[in-house]
Amino acid sequence: MSDAAPADSAYTWERSFRLWDTYFALIWLATVAYVLATEHPGWPVRAVAAALLVPLVPLYVLAGRRLIRGDPPDQRQAIAYLTAALTLFLPSAVLADEARVLIFALVSQCFMTLRLRSALVAVAVMNLVPVAGWALLWRPSTRDVVFDGLFCLVTLVFSVAIGVWVIRIIEQSQERAELIAELDASRHEIGRLSEAHGALAERERLAREIHDTLAQGFTSVVMLIQAVEAELDQDVSEARRHLRLMDETARQNLAEARALVAGGAPADLAGASLPDALRRLAARHDAELEVAGPVRVLPAGPEVVALRACQEALANARKHAGSSAPVGVSLRYADDALTVSVRDDGCGFDPGAVRVGYGLAGLRARAEEVGGTAEVRSAPGDGTAVTVRLPVVRRETP
Repeated sequence: MSDAAPADSAYTWERSFRLWDTYFALIWLATVAYVLATEHPGWPVRAVAAALLVPLVPLYVLAGRRLIRGDPPDQRQAIAYLTAALTLFLPSAVLADEARVLIFALVSQCFMTLRLRSALVAVAVMNLVPVAGWALLWRPSTRDVVFDGLFCLVTLVFSVAIGVWVIRIIEQSQERAELIAELDASRHEIGRLSEAHGALAERERLAREIHDTLAQGFTSVVMLIQAVEAELDQDVSEARRHLRLMDETARQNLAEARALVAGGAPADLAGASLPDALRRLAARHDAELEVAGPVRVLPAGPEVVALRACQEALANARKHAGSSAPVGVSLRYADDALTVSVRDDGCGFDPGAVRVGYGLAGLRARAEEVGGTAEVRSAPGDGTAVTVRLPVVRRETP
């Protein structure tokens, strides 16, 4: 068998190989009994004909079975085996016409072990030679010769039909085995690719989460440290306020890290509504929040995206905008959408000339995952506005 075939063999004829052993044994026993029971020729000749058939059993057991199970069978060994079998069978069939019954066992072996052309030659020899030899040796009546000739043609046609059927079964079984092997290989490949895709998606998710939470928090801490250093000698009260913000940001980062490890909701949303979470976020960034529309509980997906969008936009405004006025945050509830906008009056930039960073790209990816959109509007000297629109389904009140 090939390495690609399953261990229990995908071949129908090999899975039921004992049936072929039983089939050969029954045909052989019937042939020997038929030869010994016939009235012509005499007993000594019939005994010789039967004796010639006896070695076929160990020959089949030692060589035939192994060749039939081969995938594919070795052609040289198959030719040698069938030559030895015909060397025993043909003299027996010439001596006793009844020995030709064994053809039904040998024909299938020819087609199982030989290529089609060689098998057809072997089948023709084992069908035609016994009749011709029997007719020349015993000089039977014309009626018997015609009868045996017709029987020979019928068995030859039957042998070819059975042989073609056997080969077709073997080919289909081999194709099925190859297909099963290919499917098994494809299944393993799909599993490997799925695992790799899942790992890549998880890495991207973790990268977005770390960028939107821990990285932004650490950036805020660094900026607050710089502010405190500048204020210690001039404005102690403001420095203390920034120290409190540092403490709150560090604690928030710790909570976000725990939520990230646990795979739960963001720390700001734990046990709080989206507007409350945005108010706390806006307070940490000295921003102003405006909430419009009927506030209601939404699925976790849109709320998380809205919160992360706000975090990213506020962090960018603190690092790059340099605005004189507080950043404005707007949260609007509509029947079929949730919109969050972050606006600053800072230096702005040209979105077409500046390569969008990882944070904004991640923001857009988050919005697309829940069927929403993210839009960035800006111009040099005219501030920046980040707007995220997310589709939501209004929950029916009972």
